[in-house]
Amino acid sequence: MEKFTNSKSSGIVLNLIEEIRLSKEYLSRLDGAIGDGDHGINMNKGFTMAKTNINQDMDLSISLDVLGTVLISEIGGSMGPLYGVFFKALASACNSKEEIDKYIFLDMIEKGYEKIVEIGSAQVGDKTLIDTLDPAYNVFKNSVNDKNFKELLELMIEAADKGKDSTLGMVAKIGRSARLGERSRGFLDAGAVSCYIILKSMGESIISIIEDK
Repeated sequence: MEKFTNSKSSGIVLNLIEEIRLSKEYLSRLDGAIGDGDHGINMNKGFTMAKTNINQDMDLSISLDVLGTVLISEIGGSMGPLYGVFFKALASACNSKEEIDKYIFLDMIEKGYEKIVEIGSAQVGDKTLIDTLDPAYNVFKNSVNDKNFKELLELMIEAADKGKDSTLGMVAKIGRSARLGERSRGFLDAGAVSCYIILKSMGESIISIIEDK
């Protein structure tokens, strides 16, 4: 079965931090259209701060927990706590695992999804990161017994991409952009896009290190 080791897999998180850095201006431009315009700035700030406490020799679980802790403690607004509990849930789900296969990764994504739903009030169709995360999680879950790990990650990325794009035609119902009503239609939600970037980066990094053991 396809697996990768928890040990010294912090490169997955370091790659993610770099992707957020590269996307910070794009994310802030998206947010500026219907929100405060600081999504990319805040995301990059938190992820960059976490990087100072992560090294290449760390386990994936430890580096995910470091990232989550920094986002919760240092980033304001809703995104810090939401992504913070997401990453800490991912970390908790793989903390005691020496190797991570598709079933453990499903548990990680499931726990992360549940935590975001637990502290937030968004549903699919509200024009939030849930519109990206929900289809990505569900396609992985629904196909886990029929596809190998790499195929599942590719499906997850594809579903996240479509979910992100679906927010273009939505009217925002949550957050500051909700005050715009119908005027929020025609713009991508910045949170949905950052969620896509996160899932895509993690998925591609894992694909690159999976071994058939």
